[in-house]
Amino acid sequence: SAPVASGATPEGIVTSARSDLSAYLPVLRAIHTHPKLDLRIVATGMHLAPAFGLTVQHIQEAGFCVHERVESFVGGDKPESIGESMGRGVMGFAQLFSRWRPDVLVVLGDRYDMYPAALAALPFCIPVAHIAGGEITEGAIDDALRHSMTKLSHLHFVATAEYGERVLQMGEEPWRVVVSGAPTLDNLRQTKLWSREETARHFDFELDRPVALVTYHPV
Repeated sequence: SAPVASGATPEGIVTSARSDLSAYLPVLRAIHTHPKLDLRIVATGMHLAPAFGLTVQHIQEAGFCVHERVESFVGGDKPESIGESMGRGVMGFAQLFSRWRPDVLVVLGDRYDMYPAALAALPFCIPVAHIAGGEITEGAIDDALRHSMTKLSHLHFVATAEYGERVLQMGEEPWRVVVSGAPTLDNLRQTKLWSREETARHFDFELDRPVALVTYHPV
């Protein structure tokens, strides 16, 4: 691990699933190598669920240590399951913050298992930095959670100027909003991609035939 300077600022990074971990990776690498920052990763949500492969191990495979684990996920996608998971998450993070407080808590996106970290930080007066605020996901609960996390946060790192304007419309002070771009794009630049031949071998298809890639969002 990278050496940490005496008196370095502890940064608490909350990750709840593979989806946000992939976006976080460039941020984790930058904090990990910065001499004045102390990276502390908190794993929660689906990361700790055996049904989803205990993806907390992906954090370790990426070369990082998991500082804390907050159990929250109860399984299932029914409203009562989601509500119970959120409640367990708030209780777990409250217990964590009662014995350990980062100087800055970083949250990302709009997931219901990310939201409890920002909510529990409120009474502890922990500064929260939110990545990917100001975006829109129509037809899902994501917008309510994302915009709520914006109002619970103190610093905002948004992907585009349009998203930054939306955060400002919610009453946030301009100096708190930084148009930083999407860290997922930085991750693409830092990732070694397969060649066409490697891709073909991995998925067992012939390069001389037309190929179509289709993605489907679960919502």
